[in-house]
Amino acid sequence: MSISSLSSSNNELSSSKNNNMRTVLLTFFLIISQQISNAQSSTFLYSVGVADSLYSKTLNESRDIYIQVPESYQNDTTKQYPVVYILDGEVFLPTVANVFNFYSGGFMPEMVIVGISNAKHRTRDLTPSKITTKYGMPFNEENGEAVNFLKFIKDELIPYVESNYRVTDYRTLIGHSYGGLFAMYSLVNNPDIFDNYLCIDPSLDWDNQKLLKQTKEVLSKQDFSKKSLYVSLSGQLHMQNPEITISNVMQDTTDFTIFSRSNLMLSDIVKDNKHSGLTFAWKFYPNDLHGTIPLPSIRDGLLSTFEWFQWENTSKINDPETSKDELLRIVNYREEKLLNHFGYHVSPYPEELLNMSGYMNLDIQQPEKSKMYFELALKYFPKSANAYDSMADYYESQNDTQNALAFVTKAYELSGSDYYKKRMEDLKAQN
Repeated sequence: MSISSLSSSNNELSSSKNNNMRTVLLTFFLIISQQISNAQSSTFLYSVGVADSLYSKTLNESRDIYIQVPESYQNDTTKQYPVVYILDGEVFLPTVANVFNFYSGGFMPEMVIVGISNAKHRTRDLTPSKITTKYGMPFNEENGEAVNFLKFIKDELIPYVESNYRVTDYRTLIGHSYGGLFAMYSLVNNPDIFDNYLCIDPSLDWDNQKLLKQTKEVLSKQDFSKKSLYVSLSGQLHMQNPEITISNVMQDTTDFTIFSRSNLMLSDIVKDNKHSGLTFAWKFYPNDLHGTIPLPSIRDGLLSTFEWFQWENTSKINDPETSKDELLRIVNYREEKLLNHFGYHVSPYPEELLNMSGYMNLDIQQPEKSKMYFELALKYFPKSANAYDSMADYYESQNDTQNALAFVTKAYELSGSDYYKKRMEDLKAQN
């Protein structure tokens, strides 16, 4: 606020308080201005999403995107990651990134996050059919070009991401409102692009529920056994009548509830077509509005979508009485489960967990289990110097310096680390 603005405001005060109040306010705003200045000149506490862009021949324009990679991305230059694409990425990428920061690893896989900007031409790009009226009123905004936007994603954006970032072809799409409508359009019309779809309070009322009717027809005929869909509905069921609830909204026939009724109809359509194989979850958020529902939906939707990824049998893994054979069965089961979902081989557990389990079993005098975990780390992470060094620790604990030296030598060959070189010298001196 400027000094002149302060003076104008203070003229409304009595003359006896005018000078004192002006002094207090000026001092206050000088302090605040200094704090803001200091904050702007300092390092940010948290930043997310590296800005990028690409030119689209399909859209005849440049499109901004934002990329967030996992923390481990820089540490392991050979690892590839699943990828999640977010419509309205400039708005929702921070939320998705925060969810992954808290839950990735044990609850969902680490993923590369791609936020797609829809700040311009949002209605044009995200709606699947052209309309000229909406709820009986003229609708002049450009619309109905979802087919081109999906072509841009498939033929230009995904190849660009896959050529510039270490990602796999296992993909998830997240959209809210018109974005949720577009995500549903993608699932129905070109399901091979993405594996998972999060449709947050989707605008399925668009064009007299045209996509909803198409969905009913397609689900009755096609196989969606490798796909998953999460749909959410906000508590804003009727814009004017608070008496409309989730239990009676389907009895209303006005335009005020067609949005929410379309969402509920989708749920019924999917449930009536279980033979399609589509993995489906639906959730109602009675305390959220259309504008607030993305936050809880992104968290719940990702947890639901990747429920299969969550670690199982952790109590058995932590129990020292569990046999080596049972532990190996648990590991093999998880490896097979991840293969069935991803379509490619990944380590069932992070290297750090396998490594830690190996040392824990050494500490409790269960060397055979320890060796098993170290061998698993070598199996799934064959280029890890640390995995070879850990196996050397195992052999040294068993007084087998010859094998310990062989594994440390391999660790040195992989890394060139002076630490491993010194350890090689020490082990040679013992032989």
